[in-house]
Amino acid sequence: MALHEIQTPALIIDLDAMERNLDRMRQAAEPKGVRLRAHAKTHKSADIARLQMERGGACGICCQKVSEAEAMVRAGITDILVANEVRQPAKLARLAKLAERARILVCVDDPAAVGDLSAAAVAAGTTLEVLVEIDCGAGRCGIAPGEAARDLALAIDAAAGLRFSGIQAYHGRAQHLATESERRNAIAHAEALTKETVTLIAASGLECDIVGGAGTGTYPFEAASGVWNELQCGSYVFMDADYRRALGETANDGFEHALFVLTSVMSVSSGRAVADAGLKALAVDSGLPTVHGIDGVTCTGLSDEHVQFADPAGRLRINEQVRLVPGHCDPTCNLYDWYVGMRGDRVETLWPVTARGKLY
Repeated sequence: MALHEIQTPALIIDLDAMERNLDRMRQAAEPKGVRLRAHAKTHKSADIARLQMERGGACGICCQKVSEAEAMVRAGITDILVANEVRQPAKLARLAKLAERARILVCVDDPAAVGDLSAAAVAAGTTLEVLVEIDCGAGRCGIAPGEAARDLALAIDAAAGLRFSGIQAYHGRAQHLATESERRNAIAHAEALTKETVTLIAASGLECDIVGGAGTGTYPFEAASGVWNELQCGSYVFMDADYRRALGETANDGFEHALFVLTSVMSVSSGRAVADAGLKALAVDSGLPTVHGIDGVTCTGLSDEHVQFADPAGRLRINEQVRLVPGHCDPTCNLYDWYVGMRGDRVETLWPVTARGKLY
């Protein structure tokens, strides 16, 4: 099928650009001697996860939810970190059961959670690997760095059915800071807290096999730190508009836009145009999408089923296709059933969004 035959709105991938992004991240991680554990919450696709491992050098993937991990294991992915806390009993039971079929790691930030997690693993007859999540600046989940984190590591190590595997030190708020100096300073602070915690844990006789964190916005700092040994970048594979605004064209290895929402013009009038991809086709929590490859045309707003463009030069015509770069790729991907993989202007593949709707 040719590009012009695709019914819109559609979620399309420039496969050449995506493959170059995979290569860039592998080439960034390998010389630093750090592992890449690619974050699959970005794309929710087992096909892309496999490419990240086979071509992109990833040792495994991250998920955020138990059901997301289940979908990936069903599709054959067998090394998964649930980079989140899991507390509800039914979810704990499912997580422990999943460890029959794959290496499963999970985060803990509360001593009270250890007993429940242990009980679930013992009941399932499995072993869960556990990372102590510390709050290194994000102000979201995470126990206090230092002694509290060390004590939690010791409690995990002593619990039946659990194996202490290291530290989760992800600074989410740093990823989209507007300047490189702001991002560098935020990670420098996180580095000090993380290093202190790893040192205390080592002094207690435990080894941190994994010190994980980092994202597309900050990974050069974590990779060069000598503290983190596993990067959890996700958006690099697609590169959305919000990351482009924060990082510019060349920062952090110059990842390319590879994901687009393809939309078709349905109405034109003086100085403006309307196409068929609205709020049900694009997430706008991180700002409006940008128009790719058409100079002088900008997105001005979205309603449920429409996207509006300013088109002062009258470039757009009825049924003309427009590629939109989502402001935030992760929630945009969760709106679709399929990726349409393009090689040039021809469809090469269709990939299901494997974990679409897996929110629990």
